[in-house]
Amino acid sequence: MRFLAILAAAFLAVSTSASAADPALAPLDSIYPDLEKLSIDIHQNPELSQREEKTAAKLAERLRALGFQVTDHVSGFGVLGILENGQGPTVMLRADLDALPVEEKTGLPYASHVTTRDDSGATVPVAHACGHDIHMAAWVGTATLLSRAKDRWRGTLMMIGQPDEEKGSGARRMLEEGLFKKFRKPDYAIAIHDSAELPAGTIGVTPGYAFANVDSIDITIYGRGGHGANPFKTIDPIVIAARTVVALQTIVSREINPQDPAVVTVGSIHGGTKHNIIPDEVKLQLTVRSYSEEVRKHLLDAIARIAKAEAAAAGATTEPLVKVSAGGPAVYNDPALSRRLLETFQRVFGPANATEVRPVMVSEDFAEYGRAGVPSVQFWVGAVNPRKLEQAKAAGTPLPSLHSSEWAPDREPAIKTAVTAEVSAALELLGKR
Repeated sequence: MRFLAILAAAFLAVSTSASAADPALAPLDSIYPDLEKLSIDIHQNPELSQREEKTAAKLAERLRALGFQVTDHVSGFGVLGILENGQGPTVMLRADLDALPVEEKTGLPYASHVTTRDDSGATVPVAHACGHDIHMAAWVGTATLLSRAKDRWRGTLMMIGQPDEEKGSGARRMLEEGLFKKFRKPDYAIAIHDSAELPAGTIGVTPGYAFANVDSIDITIYGRGGHGANPFKTIDPIVIAARTVVALQTIVSREINPQDPAVVTVGSIHGGTKHNIIPDEVKLQLTVRSYSEEVRKHLLDAIARIAKAEAAAAGATTEPLVKVSAGGPAVYNDPALSRRLLETFQRVFGPANATEVRPVMVSEDFAEYGRAGVPSVQFWVGAVNPRKLEQAKAAGTPLPSLHSSEWAPDREPAIKTAVTAEVSAALELLGKR
């Protein structure tokens, strides 16, 4: 019975939301085949971060055909579309363009078989394993419906096709190169993300902190190498590294308030070349997650402190090298705007299909627009087939997650729900006619 309820709710949300929400959404079913075609095209032809040239060109072409004033090659392959429609607020809708170096294993007839050379020259597979193809198709659908319904709103629609989300620097670079100064600063910014945990046809909103700060840390521990039979003649960096890994876990468990989320993960450790050789150095790679800047600083300071202290305790004569890079800020959804949009989504989809959801420790560079002073909200669009979700819960088996080689969104309900949500949000925030 529970499965039937979820399935019925998801179907109801997708099939009736357009007619129940606003006349602007009425053409959604008729434009969907074109959105599906675009989604499949983008899915089959993914491009890595900072190489989204063909993807960006497809989106720019669509916006021009809809009457938007388009500027392309913004900070690389960024796309900006402006549609002015009288006096009123400026609402920004952002979609991310890039794919991941992942080999797709979904078995779908339109699966990606693309390979390319990465920045190091290695040949890597490429796939939209994070659902950005869904984001872009919905973004085009939203632009299409709003451009056809100019009698329903007034103000300015600002469509941002953003490159380089996966590496975490696309939004920052666009802002540093004058996105809000050369063009205009929006009154509101909105983005979606497909969810591998919510059933298709549903929406999840997280007021306040929604996605985490992320920092990547490289630690090089220096010792004195030698023969494995004579460890007393060495300063063993492998032992220092092992003690460091264990000690790092005490930061979260013993130094951070348990009510402040934090993660310290050692994802890589490399050292040595042979059984009987103690190396001169060992390298660790960490990912560190937090929400508040206070906790973030504490984590980074503590990691450096522990790495240096463990080396000193072992008698190492050279301090470890601790390098912090690839940092990204936490997404903070404006609480008032979050509540306003959640109420809108509940009217459109029904209270059971639009709910408040918990924050997550993954990261998203959409955070940069909020940090630039724009009230912003990024919300989740359910993309899991309800039947598969119910069966997996009953069996206690995990389903593919975002960034998985097997992640395959339930395309049609995900795209239709995303378009419905974006159009409804824009109409709520733009001026009324």
